[in-house]
Amino acid sequence: MTKIIAHRGSSKYAPENTMPAFQLAYEMGAEGIETDVQLTRDNIPVLIHDEHVKRTTNSIGYVIDYNFNDLKQLDAGSWFSNSFAGISIISLQEFLEWTIDKPLELNIELKNNKTDYKNIENIVYEMVDHYNLLERTTLSTFNPNSIMRLESLNKHISSALLTSRKRKDLVGYAKGLGANAIHIKYRLLNKFLVEQCHQEKMDLRVYTVNKFSHIMRCLSTGCDGLITDVPNKALNYRNIL
Repeated sequence: MTKIIAHRGSSKYAPENTMPAFQLAYEMGAEGIETDVQLTRDNIPVLIHDEHVKRTTNSIGYVIDYNFNDLKQLDAGSWFSNSFAGISIISLQEFLEWTIDKPLELNIELKNNKTDYKNIENIVYEMVDHYNLLERTTLSTFNPNSIMRLESLNKHISSALLTSRKRKDLVGYAKGLGANAIHIKYRLLNKFLVEQCHQEKMDLRVYTVNKFSHIMRCLSTGCDGLITDVPNKALNYRNIL
């Protein structure tokens, strides 16, 4: 069955990568949550998509130039709606502690394709391991070197190569890097790719899928997961099949 994964939480209804978005995704019945992790200047992993804080906070500057305590003071909710004013960026630790008692799969994207944060793989891996969440966590990245670093950390960790580019040897390429899953942009989806992945015992998940026709096509191909801003709608659509 194709699992429904909330993209940065239920980000159609609450500010992305914040506790309200994650809590809402859980309450809607999402089976997994996708989020993004970057490192602060003092090497604290935090959940934010952009390298720059301008789009989703009331400030400017790069995440890597902030200490965690200063980043915590920013308003990460007002940009979305005044009803979320004062919501803060959260740390990976806060997120994992919230997750422990919830039956959610985690897809943590390492945002290291533009800023190749030193030791981000080790830092995130060790934190996930500390909370005994390795078995239900996939670490994903667009950075092929990062996939290889993850593979050298632990051959049993679930790692996914993210890609929006078409290539004939995608499955072999990803497997050669050490990935055991592939996360593709919706336009790359086809039944043959799903079958190729499953033959190699690799999971295939699709992002970011919000339209009814796109969700239904994902479900019909038998892909392992679809990543969506509207998990409530995706769950409802899956129930009508």
